[in-house]
Amino acid sequence: MADLDICVCVPARNEAGRLPTLLAALAAQTWQRAIPVAIAVNNTNDGSLAVIEQARVRYAGRLLLQVENVTFGPVQAHAGSARRLAMDTGLALLPARERGVLVSTDADTRPPPQWLEAIASAVNRGADIVGGRIEIEQDEPLPESVVRLRAAWDRYWHEVRAIEDAEDPVPWDPAPRHGDHTGASLAIRASLYEPCGGVPLLPAGEDVALVNAALAQGARLAHPAEVFTHVSPRRYGRAEGGMAAAMQILFDQAASGVLPRAPALHHWHDRAVWRRTLRARPGGHALIAQQEPSLAPMPHDMVLEMGE
Repeated sequence: MADLDICVCVPARNEAGRLPTLLAALAAQTWQRAIPVAIAVNNTNDGSLAVIEQARVRYAGRLLLQVENVTFGPVQAHAGSARRLAMDTGLALLPARERGVLVSTDADTRPPPQWLEAIASAVNRGADIVGGRIEIEQDEPLPESVVRLRAAWDRYWHEVRAIEDAEDPVPWDPAPRHGDHTGASLAIRASLYEPCGGVPLLPAGEDVALVNAALAQGARLAHPAEVFTHVSPRRYGRAEGGMAAAMQILFDQAASGVLPRAPALHHWHDRAVWRRTLRARPGGHALIAQQEPSLAPMPHDMVLEMGE
C-alpha cells in the first residue's frame, strides 16, 4: 500500500464541537505515513478555525492540515460547493494523481483506526471508488423504536445484496459487502475525479451524483465490509438532504407506528438480471450507470418486515 497517496477531504460548517473527535480519529489511523487533510471551512462563525490550529500543533508531523476558509453566497452555500472545495483542495495536495486517492468524510464522523488502510486495500484490489458503511456513533444511542426500524432496513438491504450477489456478481465488489457510498466515507481515485467532473454543485446528493458520474465512465465501485465510519445520529445537520435529514425520516417513521413500504424483492431480482444482461455487452458496466436512471422507479409494494 506504500504506492498510494491518500488525502482526506472534509467540508465543515460550524463544526467546532465535532472536529476534535474527527481529527483525533485521523491522527490515530494505522496508516503509516503522514496524512494530508483538506478542510473546507465554509460560512462559519464558531471556533472551528481555532480548533484546527490547535490540532495542527497537537498532531504536527502526523496530520498535514490544509484549510480553505470561505463564505459562499446564498446560492452557492450548500453541500455540493463545500465538498467540491474540500476535494479540489485535496487534489492539489496529492504529489501524483496516478497513485492518489481522495477520501471524503464529514466533520461529525469518527472513522476507526483501520479506515484508511482498509480503503487502500480495496483500491489495490481493483476498486476505483470505495464506499464506507455508516455506523451510528455508539456514544449517542438511539431510541429502541429507531434501533428496531434501522435493523429492519438493514435486513432488507442484506437480502437485496444477496440477490445481486447471486444474479450479477462483480469481482471488485465481492460479498460480504454493504451498500453505502455517501460523502461520510467515500474514496475515489484522483485520476478519475476530474474526468468525471468532480463533485457536482448540487444542494444535496452531490456525493451519490459523483459516484454515478464515475460509474457512467466505467469506474468500479466497491463496498468492503471492513470499510466503515461512525457518524453522529443528529437530526439537525449543516447540509440539506444529508445524513441528518435521513435520521429525521427514520425517527418520524418510528414515531408514526406505520410500517414503511419498500420494493418487493422480486423487483430487485429482475433489476439484477437486467444489469447482468447489459453488463455482458461491450462497455456494459458503464451502460448500466448510463441507462438505469431512465428506468421506471420500482413500486413500493411490500411492507417492511420488522422481525421479532
